[in-house]
Amino acid sequence: MGGKLMWEIDNFMRTRTKRRRKDDVYAFSQYISMSADKARRVIDQIRGHSYEETLMILELMPYRACYPIFKLIYSAAANASHNKGFNKADLVILKAEVNKGATMKKLKPRARGRSYLIKRPTCHINIVLRDTSYFEEFRKFMINLSEDDRKRVLIGLEAERAYLDILESRWDKK
Repeated sequence: MGGKLMWEIDNFMRTRTKRRRKDDVYAFSQYISMSADKARRVIDQIRGHSYEETLMILELMPYRACYPIFKLIYSAAANASHNKGFNKADLVILKAEVNKGATMKKLKPRARGRSYLIKRPTCHINIVLRDTSYFEEFRKFMINLSEDDRKRVLIGLEAERAYLDILESRWDKK
C-alpha cells in the first residue's frame, strides 16, 4: 500500500469513528396506551426505510398504532433538523424498537358488589434516525481511489486490517 492511500484510509476511518455518534438522532416515547405487539406490527414495516417513505407508509396503514409512531418519527426528524442541522430527506430509520411498559389496572364494577380487573397495556417506543449524507461522502472517497485500492477497501475486513496495520506500524516506530 502506498503512503497516500494509508493516510486517506486512516483519515477516513478517523472521521468515521468520530461521526458515528454525531449522525444519529434519538426520540423516545413512553407509556403509550397500546399493546407492544400491536405497535411492533407497525414498527416492523417501517424499519430501514427513509423518513419520507415512512411518513407515507404510516399515513396509509389502517392501524391505530400508526398515529403515535407517526408523531414520534416526526418529532425525531424535527430534532435532527433543529438540533443538528440535518436535512430531513437524508434521514433513514436506523433502529426502531418497541418495549413492553407497565400495565395499568382498573376495576370495573359488576353485579352483586363484585368487580372485574381491566388491564390496559402500555409500551415504550425508541426510534433512531441516521443521516445518510455520510454514505455520500464515502462514495466520493471511493471514486477518488484507484481500482486496486477500491477493491481492497470494499472488502470491509481488508480495510479494517489495513487500518489496524497502519496503527500498528505507527506504534512500531520509536
